[in-house]
Amino acid sequence: MKPLNILLPVHVFFPDHFYGTETYTLELAQSLKIMGHNPTILTAILYGEKSPGGDRFTYEYGGLTVDCIDLNTQPLKKFKQLYSRPDLYPVLKDILQQRKPDIVHVTHLMGHTAVLLEVIRDLKLPAVATLTDFYGICPNSKLISYDGDLCTGPNRRFTNCLSCYIREHDYEFLNPKIMARLIQNDLSLPWVSCLLPYITTLPRFAQTRIREIIRDAIDRTAYLRALYNVYACMITPTDLLHEAYVKNRFYPEKLKKINFGINLDMAKAYRHAMTEVPSSIRFGYIGQITSHKGVDLLIKAFAGLKGKQATLSIYGPKDQDAAYMSELNHLSDGVGGIAFKATFPKDQLGKVLSEIDVLVIPSRWYENSPLVLLYALATKTPVIVTDMKGMSEFVRNGYNGFTFKKDNMAQLGQIMQQMVDNPAALLQLSKKADYAKDIMDHAGDVLDIYQSCIVGISGLEPI
Repeated sequence: MKPLNILLPVHVFFPDHFYGTETYTLELAQSLKIMGHNPTILTAILYGEKSPGGDRFTYEYGGLTVDCIDLNTQPLKKFKQLYSRPDLYPVLKDILQQRKPDIVHVTHLMGHTAVLLEVIRDLKLPAVATLTDFYGICPNSKLISYDGDLCTGPNRRFTNCLSCYIREHDYEFLNPKIMARLIQNDLSLPWVSCLLPYITTLPRFAQTRIREIIRDAIDRTAYLRALYNVYACMITPTDLLHEAYVKNRFYPEKLKKINFGINLDMAKAYRHAMTEVPSSIRFGYIGQITSHKGVDLLIKAFAGLKGKQATLSIYGPKDQDAAYMSELNHLSDGVGGIAFKATFPKDQLGKVLSEIDVLVIPSRWYENSPLVLLYALATKTPVIVTDMKGMSEFVRNGYNGFTFKKDNMAQLGQIMQQMVDNPAALLQLSKKADYAKDIMDHAGDVLDIYQSCIVGISGLEPI
């Protein structure tokens, strides 16, 4: 195969953003470069983030060229801009024409919005996607409903999506006062969401902003679904993601399940099972410090341990959600053994995991094979995770770790207590923990997809 120019658009990127999708994009691009291809990154500074000034700029990171659009120069004024930004069309078109990619591989549309797919379509470029969350299906990308329950996607009339929109943007609905009371009540909000689409069809609402925003909320999924047809193939890294996009009619024939790969070289030095029973269990959490990640559950469970021979290290940004961080500080106040630690460079992940006996991922949302979970298994680190498909397909309860029911702090605490009471059990869990798919293997799978897509669109023989 001749060297390919590959453009990888992602919502945010290193060095300021360093979580799962960004790490996947970085490691995939670096692997493709090692294989002799020419990958470049396209990313954005999201509205409200620190800006260096200027509407776009280019920088280097990890041996890669990164084009970045600063969205602070084009402020958000309405909900629809979160999924459709026509004003970005000329900027995106100019970058794609400059880079001249043989194929575009999207790892997240946020920021660029589906207008990027319009540009790809109009330039007749082959494109694939790795679906790293539920952006196409769900306005909050997490499939979490307005009341905190898990969701499976839009209902027939999209009123559940409207409920989420109203709850998140309630300031647009707070007049008159009776409306404010109705939408703040979890019991009445679904009824309001069912009635509003009909009420706003009345003549008096014909030219009103309220009618426009309700249509924008309801029409989102159909608009995105139509443009996802631009992709020749969509990679799904977990059964959960695959099933969700199939259920919501996002071109099942184009979906291809391929597990993520990780940088096994980074884990190699720490890829060995525990051989000694620890005198004190070192529990750890690595990730974002936000409510949907469930860090509060972990702190509460840890605080309830009896005869505690254990510590808890929490790695993550303390400034991500000030109110939630304040809650966590309150919960941990006076609880011995808890330490909040800073984020660390990506290449230190193996070392940090080697200093943890058990990694806990207590998420409240559908995680999708989080890379920190895969790295933990690769370094023989037992795990405790929420019992949801995006993680449970990698964790066998009682074999390489444990699972617990979502939001069930008592069950999480029982599992942690068992480990404290019987630390010798960790040796067998560690022995059986494993993940062996390398990012280079994943990149090879991806290249096969590129090949078939380029051939399919051009009609040419393989190169």
